[in-house]
Amino acid sequence: MPSPAKTIIVDFIRHGEPEGGDILRGRVDPVLTTLGWTQMRKAISLSESLQPSETTPDWSEVISSPLKRCRFFAEQVAEHTQSPITIADQWQEIDYGDWDGMQISEWRKIAADQFNAFRKDLSALVPPNGEDYLSFKDRIQSAWQGLASKEDGSHLLVVTHGGVLRVVLPTVLGMPLNRSFPLYIPFACFSRVKLEIINGKINASLILHNGAEHPASSL
Repeated sequence: MPSPAKTIIVDFIRHGEPEGGDILRGRVDPVLTTLGWTQMRKAISLSESLQPSETTPDWSEVISSPLKRCRFFAEQVAEHTQSPITIADQWQEIDYGDWDGMQISEWRKIAADQFNAFRKDLSALVPPNGEDYLSFKDRIQSAWQGLASKEDGSHLLVVTHGGVLRVVLPTVLGMPLNRSFPLYIPFACFSRVKLEIINGKINASLILHNGAEHPASSL
């Protein structure tokens, strides 16, 4: 018997500006700056006191990376919107190993050869003592596909990282993962994806991208 069709809306938000300056952030765990909090509140149309506005989406679940730059905000959103929350390791950023916490200017020099090779071969990106890119990709795509198991009509908020969104959004758009650099994903980038699951097949559409400048009522 064919599986019933269902529709799920997934809102993705990248964390706002974290403390630490211009460094590579994988598993290093800084908190958000004051500006970072403001960026995220604005992105989902919450007031400065983090009280839900009339236009705040009615999320059926909040899902978050366990890292502080995501989790602290997700916990407050869940509390004030009375949404259940799931903290999921699968939605963490890639583990950059020895590169983690390095100044971006220095990292670009050290990692240049790997990234040049990565543009031709996904398996070329292997951070020393970290998580290779193929394992990261598989982890994120598994987490992404898992959202299709949610109930029909679910409206999810996923609080996560830039590297994660560079797997999810190109997957939705059919872009090569090693050619996603033109896709702009700033701090507090807000994107909405519509999932339609018919007979077990997932069809995904990007409804909105980088919507932080727009009120939620217009999304």
